[in-house]
Amino acid sequence: MPDCIFCRIAGGEMPTDLLFEDDQLVAFKDINPQAPVHFLVVPKKHIPDLPALTAADASLLPAVQRVIVKLTRQLGIDGDGFRVVVNTGAHGGQTVSHLHFHVLGGRALGWPPG
Repeated sequence: MPDCIFCRIAGGEMPTDLLFEDDQLVAFKDINPQAPVHFLVVPKKHIPDLPALTAADASLLPAVQRVIVKLTRQLGIDGDGFRVVVNTGAHGGQTVSHLHFHVLGGRALGWPPG
């Protein structure tokens, strides 16, 4: 989708602090970090939100999990812990209509999140 910021980032049309890229996913640092480590894992395919996943997307979630584990180890937050957040819909706090996974760590994270 040409007007989707995450599609543009995934397509290499916008600069970003890229941490990972393969044929399915990109991962990059959040431009408004809420923790010392805050990155996003984003499918290259435009999927509006979590409920829009279909059987055709079956390989996506395991791939996301592998990238999160790889990057949290690489960034040194795997030992103390981290949080993965998927905002869905207006009440869930989703501001970009493209499925994405926030990974936050590097400090103690409170609960409830807000």
